[in-house]
Amino acid sequence: MIRNKFIVLMFLLFLTIAFTVDDLSADQRNLVLGQRILEQGNRGGDVAILQRKLAEKGFYDDRIDGLYGPKTRSAVEAFQSENDLEITGRVCENSLRKFSQDEELVSVLEISREEILLLARVIHAEARGEPFEGMVAVGSVIRNRVEDDRFPDTIREVIIEEGQFSSLIDGQANLYPNDKAIEAARAALLGFDPTHRSLFFYNPQIATNLAWISNRPIVRRIGGHVFAQ
Repeated sequence: MIRNKFIVLMFLLFLTIAFTVDDLSADQRNLVLGQRILEQGNRGGDVAILQRKLAEKGFYDDRIDGLYGPKTRSAVEAFQSENDLEITGRVCENSLRKFSQDEELVSVLEISREEILLLARVIHAEARGEPFEGMVAVGSVIRNRVEDDRFPDTIREVIIEEGQFSSLIDGQANLYPNDKAIEAARAALLGFDPTHRSLFFYNPQIATNLAWISNRPIVRRIGGHVFAQ
């Protein structure tokens, strides 16, 4: 146990040093609404931004989950009607021009740049090689724990909670995250949650003890991971 705590402390020290050398740029801390046309069936951090902007304007009152479903489409249609735009249910140039007048949104949580990189490191360590949605899902589990009263209140505290993430013990989390992991961290923090508010995940191919999760309802399987509430 003392060895594990020492490894976690070294990881946090490594993270702090790495941050002074290679900080996140502004475009890595934000997802930009307008990089693509959005329509029903899309998902991602930019959809979460869209939902938040619609909610701020009073057109959307459902979950901000990064999934462009019928309720998001209806909200877009109402926004287009209110602003005398062609009612298509799709967010393209004219609708984007209206949204672009607002200040860009960063995250659903108050979070430091250090914690963004910390989240990206754990995503990279735990889900490297998974599809993008699977990487976002790992980040979403961590974010969901922050918002749940049964877990610590910050990204850092959730991640370093003893016995939760094996990548801190085996050193995988010391690897610098690739662009895909950083993008996944941003998407998770903006509200894209493919796990439907799951709090746990595991890889059934490599997990050695599943007793702790056997009584929890499985929500989704994404790539090699199972997500549960």
